Amino acid sequence: MNESKPITAPDLDDFDDDIPDMTTPYWTAKIAAAPLSPGRPKSAAPKISTTIRLDADVLAAFKSSGAGWQSRINAALRKAADLP
Repeated sequence: MNESKPITAPDLDDFDDDIPDMTTPYWTAKIAAAPLSPGRPKSAAPKISTTIRLDADVLAAFKSSGAGWQSRINAALRKAADLP
């Protein structure tokens, strides 16, 4: 019968040659010069989150036509409000 071998942690000294020293001047300069792009750019006209109650059949009709239903509701409301 085969016995299960105990799980042992890898010897981290085996990886020392593979991992560069990130505190050397070369790497600190590289990291400092790396451009940062934290997320997508801010919109000129950001949307406002709100809660609205709609009839179930109205919501079902917009959702049944697939993705983008919130944008279609927004467009319908713009048209009803006579906005550009």
